[in-house]
Amino acid sequence: MSTEVINNITNPGQDPVNGDLIERVGNTYSVREQFNAPTAESIAEGARMWRDMELTRTDTLHLLNDYPNAANLTTYRAALRDWPSTDDFPDTKPTLS
Repeated sequence: MSTEVINNITNPGQDPVNGDLIERVGNTYSVREQFNAPTAESIAEGARMWRDMELTRTDTLHLLNDYPNAANLTTYRAALRDWPSTDDFPDTKPTLS
């Protein structure tokens, strides 16, 4: 399992803020770069990508008439489709019950 540690070089011991020089250290690498916090737009884009992958992942299951959790799966897929228009987007992902 790979773990990554982020060291703030500009302000050691503090959480990085935009513009700080950071070092990302993993099992087999070390990279120095400027820290840029994710924007609301990039977070929403990532959430939409996750949602699209979940819909794709459940496409086949949704087509099986004898799937044991079919009703919950249908509800989950509807929640995935509606999620971007809810107040919970992108903070709270829908879950399959």
